[in-house]
Amino acid sequence: MAAAVSANRLELLQIADLVAREKSIDKDIVLEAMEEAIQKAARSRYGAENEIRAQIDKNTGDIRLFRVLEVVEEVEDPAVQISLDDARYDKADAEVGDYLASSLPPMDFGRIAAQTAKQVIVQKVRDAERQRQYDEYKDKVGEVVTGVVKRVEYGNVIVDLGRAEAIMRRDQVIPREHIRQNERIRGFIYEVRRENRGPQIFMSRTKSDFMAALFAQEVPEIYDGIIEIRSVARDPGSRAKIAVLSNDGSIDPVGACVGMRGSRVQAVVNELQGEKIDIIPWSGDVASFIVNALQPAEVSKVVLDEERSRVEVVVPDDQLSLAIGRRGQNVRLASQLTGWTIDIMTEAEESERRQEEFMTQSKRFVEALDVDDTLAHLLVAEGFTEVEEIGYVEPEELLAVEGFDDGLVEELQRRARDFLEAEARAADEKRIELGVEDELADVEGLTPQMLVALGEAEVKTLEDFAGCAADELTSKDDGILKSFGLAEDDASNMIMSARVVLGWISAEEAFGNAEEAEAEEAAAEAVEAAEAGTEAEAAEASEDGAAAAGAEEATADAVTEVAAEDATEEGKQ
Repeated sequence: MAAAVSANRLELLQIADLVAREKSIDKDIVLEAMEEAIQKAARSRYGAENEIRAQIDKNTGDIRLFRVLEVVEEVEDPAVQISLDDARYDKADAEVGDYLASSLPPMDFGRIAAQTAKQVIVQKVRDAERQRQYDEYKDKVGEVVTGVVKRVEYGNVIVDLGRAEAIMRRDQVIPREHIRQNERIRGFIYEVRRENRGPQIFMSRTKSDFMAALFAQEVPEIYDGIIEIRSVARDPGSRAKIAVLSNDGSIDPVGACVGMRGSRVQAVVNELQGEKIDIIPWSGDVASFIVNALQPAEVSKVVLDEERSRVEVVVPDDQLSLAIGRRGQNVRLASQLTGWTIDIMTEAEESERRQEEFMTQSKRFVEALDVDDTLAHLLVAEGFTEVEEIGYVEPEELLAVEGFDDGLVEELQRRARDFLEAEARAADEKRIELGVEDELADVEGLTPQMLVALGEAEVKTLEDFAGCAADELTSKDDGILKSFGLAEDDASNMIMSARVVLGWISAEEAFGNAEEAEAEEAAAEAVEAAEAGTEAEAAEASEDGAAAAGAEEATADAVTEVAAEDATEEGKQ
């Protein structure tokens, strides 16, 4: 009998070790689960109100049961507490707050108790396995892993990674890619999420980071940091653009990524099901980078609008379809790659637009300055576009125009100022008529014309204005002051000024971080200049930054049953 008991105890430890190895979790966790299962079964025998503790000897497998009582001054619950006087009968040096453990006789587990123990062990082991999977794969986010396709459900692919399963959703599978069961597949882990049903590992083959990681595997220079991948834009399964930069002047980044006879890039193309890849040299000069990004199309002219991160690209008439690409693919990928919105037009379209602008500006000068078409055309041709420029520019700039003398310049500036003053008076009258308060008119930077636009948009008081957001005023789509060319920073400053006047915030809260922002901006310019290789610009920007800164037998049977059921379930799958 004793030998049988020993065998069962030994079997208990063997099963714990087996479960730990099969589930890839710590053996101690399995033993803790067994102890908790025994405790739960013991409470059903001795009473759930009692505090029962179980202990399994990790060397012999012996199971010991204890009833634990807390030493207190006044007993409120005799099931779990004992008075200090009573405690000192058993332990002379007992003190309040101590715990006394008394041994309980071994117990036989009935069918119900064994089933309860089994359920506890199953849950504990399952929780530990899930935690192990989460801890292992949460650190693999951003890595490329290889797995075996287990099944495909409604377009979603379940991939067996060996120690866990990952899911690749329909939108993360390369279009028209035929994935078969039991096929080995590579993917990019982009998220590991902890959920009640266990950790969910999400894989992708369509994300730009997947392609970048593939290049890092194929190109040693990228892995070593000699070549950097600055940006990637993909139309999965069709075409992609990748911008690369070399930190070593003697190494051509494009050539290194292409490899001997295209071997390196071809390996990536094959993995991505024939996706065409354009490898583009990155440049700190935005115009040059955009021109490179639009390859293979030729570009005649680039006009940048830095405030809106928008660029107009002019191409020869015969290059328009090439620049735009099939279904706009080329220009869309170039825009994603550079981070700029790209508007493409032909040379003919640009010429027509400029001619229209020229006539519009000339007509404005004719009306405002009461001059003939010839003089108005001459002013526009010399680069003057607004009446304000004529009225308040230094006279020398106007005198530089061929045929202009002191008298003509003086008369033009007088007429320009008179016209602007008349416009301002009319706008101020319109502002008063609309009911825009004087307090709002006192905000520095708001012109009478802007006040009229605000009034027409029902922004009539200082409170109305202070409650606005900067983009409500400057948005190029529906901004109230979009036609005035107001910068978002300037609009933000005016709104903050209004909030200070109203006492909503203090001047320090509104403008206290201005110097810090200037320092950060200058430092960013220095980094950008250094990356572009322009040392002189980097030094100058650095100077600006410096200036602005500062877990007996029944239990063993239960565990054996758990292992057997797991094996059966896996066999069915």
